[in-house]
Amino acid sequence: MARVVKADMTARGFFIAGTDTGVGKTHATAALLYAAAQLGYQTVGMKPVAAGFEQRDGAWVNDDVAALTAASTVKAEARLINPYALRVAIAPHIAAEQQGVNLRIPPVTAAYTALAAQADVVLVEGVGGLCVPLDAEHDMADLALALGLPVILVVGMRLGCLSHAVLTAEVMRARGLSLAAWVANDLGTGMAEFEANLSTLTQRLGGPPLVVLPWEPMLRPERTGDAVVLSRWAALLRGA
Repeated sequence: MARVVKADMTARGFFIAGTDTGVGKTHATAALLYAAAQLGYQTVGMKPVAAGFEQRDGAWVNDDVAALTAASTVKAEARLINPYALRVAIAPHIAAEQQGVNLRIPPVTAAYTALAAQADVVLVEGVGGLCVPLDAEHDMADLALALGLPVILVVGMRLGCLSHAVLTAEVMRARGLSLAAWVANDLGTGMAEFEANLSTLTQRLGGPPLVVLPWEPMLRPERTGDAVVLSRWAALLRGA
């Protein structure tokens, strides 16, 4: 494994990881950004690698990047928010190879440092699960390590999430990453024994979720942010 150089952290930052793809990382990140803004912080969301763009009104748009930009109070340059824009919605290292792009960590850490100079809170959303490859040697866990950020883990509440969450937490510990908090995201699947599964995750992940995000597909992200318990989020942002 190649050595990674950590970025300087001048703002309060977190790496938002998921137990898998499609578990609601962007949904959770946007909610936390809105909640941090309610606490008076200047915020910015970052999507270092985004795969899957559509051309709309003459511009290439990725829904995740657009959602994080809308949820941020700091309007930073697009090249900082999303250093690597990959057109096809497939595994990023494959999309990058097809596009002739080398996904490198140093440009991401440089972009993060620039964002951290502009905001109080920077939330960095990964791609897919924690072990999704960036290249032949690095993955999302390496990126979180290079950024020097604690992790907020988003668990999509559906059948199979217990194993996915526990395995991800074990990988984090093995790789030297800190689990700062976790988010339970209701995916609207009608998961049987939702509360019992929540209780199991609370036990296995070392405490209750920072927030249980409700399944309300028509609810705007700024309203979803109201589900966040501000006192708990404030304590985490203070490092308490």
